[in-house]
Amino acid sequence: MTIRSLDDYHTIITEFDDSKEWIEVMEFSPDGSFLAVGSHDTNIYVYKSEDWSLVGKCTKHNATLTCIDWAMDGSCIRSVCNAYELLFFSIPDCSQMVGGASGTTGTLWASHHCKFGWCVDGIFPKGTDGTHINGVDMNEDQSLIAAGDDYGLVQLFRNPCRKGSAPLSFRGHSEHVVRVKFGRGALSDYLFSVGGYDQTLFQWIK
Repeated sequence: MTIRSLDDYHTIITEFDDSKEWIEVMEFSPDGSFLAVGSHDTNIYVYKSEDWSLVGKCTKHNATLTCIDWAMDGSCIRSVCNAYELLFFSIPDCSQMVGGASGTTGTLWASHHCKFGWCVDGIFPKGTDGTHINGVDMNEDQSLIAAGDDYGLVQLFRNPCRKGSAPLSFRGHSEHVVRVKFGRGALSDYLFSVGGYDQTLFQWIK
């Protein structure tokens, strides 16, 4: 993994080789002081952005990491892997939080990319498993949840999305919507989606 300068893309600040497998997901902490990197080797590597030193490694997942969310205060992360595990880790020591979801009920989350949890319990259609939904995000005022699925659809739900909720469905991608992301600030009326097979970035507007 390579960190490059924003001023000059050709300038390499540092390179990491801690993970020997593909990097699937990366998320900065809300204050930008830490970067969490989820790898196909089943680990999450946490770096300090001040000097890009490795702070620690979260090691309890049993499959490729697909989603990471930071707590608003940067005290912990939650993550999902392809083994359908939703795990929680304390930062900066990277130890697993045994209480899990029940121990973080009062936590405010800076992002909502994890596809398992109470508020996204209804995003999976009947007859599908945990692989059907590939990407999840919540808009800035936390009123809407977007999901990208294996059918090539971008699904839009009200928050919270409980079992039996009916979405608005939007088609444009050929198949496999791998990521969805709401805009922020001046772009808050926009939703962005990325297709896996068509390798296309779409933007949707209210």
